[in-house]
Amino acid sequence: MRRAVTAGVSLAVMSLALGGAAQAETAPFRIGALNPVTGAGSPYGPGMQKAIILAADEVNAAGGACGRKLEVSAEDTQTSPEAAVLAVKKLIEVNKVDAVMGTWSSGITLAVMPITTQAGLPLLNTSGAPAISTEDKADLVWRFQATNDRFGQAFAKIATERGFKRPATMAYNNASGIGNTEGFTKAWTAAGGEVVSSVVYEPKRPSYRSELQQILAANPDVIVMGSYLQDTTVILREWYQSGQSPDVKWIIPGWAANQQLIDALGPDVLANVIAVDSISNESAPSYAHFEAAYKKAMGAEAPANVYAAMTYDMVIAWGLAMQQACPDTTIAAVNGSIRAIDAADGAPVYTFAEGKAAIEAGRKVNYEGASSRLSFDQYGDVTPDFSLSEIDGGAFVRKGVVSF
Repeated sequence: MRRAVTAGVSLAVMSLALGGAAQAETAPFRIGALNPVTGAGSPYGPGMQKAIILAADEVNAAGGACGRKLEVSAEDTQTSPEAAVLAVKKLIEVNKVDAVMGTWSSGITLAVMPITTQAGLPLLNTSGAPAISTEDKADLVWRFQATNDRFGQAFAKIATERGFKRPATMAYNNASGIGNTEGFTKAWTAAGGEVVSSVVYEPKRPSYRSELQQILAANPDVIVMGSYLQDTTVILREWYQSGQSPDVKWIIPGWAANQQLIDALGPDVLANVIAVDSISNESAPSYAHFEAAYKKAMGAEAPANVYAAMTYDMVIAWGLAMQQACPDTTIAAVNGSIRAIDAADGAPVYTFAEGKAAIEAGRKVNYEGASSRLSFDQYGDVTPDFSLSEIDGGAFVRKGVVSF
């Protein structure tokens, strides 16, 4: 499924000063929205795409960034690396985009990274694999999601607080799944703990009974997962049906714990599950601003799609970086200005319009994002807070927050 969307665009051409020197570019800045509209990421992709368009409309309504409007062309990754590669090539070669935003799933991001980097384009993503940080040699990749290492640290902190002593791990065989469990193991063993058993399993299997038997034979008190919805559904169903180790607990990533999992298994099967996910910057005015626009556009509550807040922030942050770089809004200049929009000594701003006004007034800004505080580290990564949720009244309900 492929489609193109334009967000409030007014076409313009580059103007030249009478003396021959180039003035600020006025042609639209083209954003490629590359989201999982179908496939495993489909519970989130449509909202992620809509959030990009909402943010572009917001920038355009404020007069654009450095006089340039934002134009959005949207593609569906189908949550497939192969489809994502074809889609990003179309965005670059046909739509001539200047930046790519919104990849979900580490396998997708790692598949398209070489292509965007070769083209000299920034890639703003919501993926967790540590390799995304280390393989970004050009400083063109910006991560708006917690790394899998940080997810693993959150898993370990929760396991410690709950008093677990004998964890085991099960990981889907890709960069994200393995990254989650390796992050947990690193944090757990650094604190003196031991992991009693570990299994890496292959995707799209009809059954995982043999992997389950291997894990349960070690008598764990908690099983930490690096998993997705489809495989989590199969594994939990087979564990429950087996009747083996009925008291064992499960810690699973939030992207595998949604209403579809409840619909597939029922609350009884999920009674032992602790779901951990990054959460938005819910106390910030920027989040309230985003949430109102998202609810109006989608008819759904924003907390159900944390990734939509991330893609919204991608566009707002990029627009502010354009304003910061003004009058030079070349890709390189804007990319080099992203860290400047979260200056520790800057004026707190919560919308594009506020930030634009402050920058035009010559002030430093600190954009407090809707998705997180957006403090980028040396790798271009952020560290949001995490929630832990458990089944209560037939739904996953937040029971606590983990911060670092």
